[in-house]
Amino acid sequence: MHRLTRLTAVLAFTFAGLTSLSAAAQDIRFNQVALRAEVSQDVAHDLMHVVLFSEGQSNDPAKLAAQTTETLNGAVAQARLVKNVTVKLGSRHSSPIYDDKGQTITGWRERAELRLESADFVALSSLTSELLSDLKMASMNFAISDPVRKASEDQLLKQAIAAFKARAQLATDALGGKDYKLVNLNINSAGFQPVRAMQMDAMASSRSLSKTAPVQDIEAGTSEVTVSADGVIEVQMP
Repeated sequence: MHRLTRLTAVLAFTFAGLTSLSAAAQDIRFNQVALRAEVSQDVAHDLMHVVLFSEGQSNDPAKLAAQTTETLNGAVAQARLVKNVTVKLGSRHSSPIYDDKGQTITGWRERAELRLESADFVALSSLTSELLSDLKMASMNFAISDPVRKASEDQLLKQAIAAFKARAQLATDALGGKDYKLVNLNINSAGFQPVRAMQMDAMASSRSLSKTAPVQDIEAGTSEVTVSADGVIEVQMP
């Protein structure tokens, strides 16, 4: 009786093992090819970013802070009068100034930023030139807005899938297959390259000496938006 039970258990285990091997064999796929297709296009920048700053130093930190606040408040009030310009305060910090030995504080230095953004390049450029009478420029950047970027990516997505299908058919024909099955497909967006920055410190420093700086000629440029399709196909052989 014990031998019969032991034999039954061995047969059951063997059958289960064969079933597992059969399932594993069914999971094995042959003639699989990994492919990648990538498409891109240049998209014109439709957003302009300007970072202005106030910087000064004084022996009296309270007086310096008050002067900085007054300058920023005036710039913010002036910027808010211009339509379609987003106004934000950036970073603000103060730091001590030490003597030659680095032991005694001889004064304080403070810097505060004002960040402006607009799709109206003419309006923002004109406003910037006016604000340079009291502020200096840290940078002028151009970017692609989210709606424009998404519309571009949606258009490229269709092109990426079409390019992937063309490569899949090309690979199938090269291998002598009659057709192919799509195993998996991943769509990835590389977004866009970092925006081009125009560093304006030296120019802004000289312009701040005059009442109103000349309006900056704007050449926003473009960024490259890229969408890729990565996937695996299984070639069906005759």
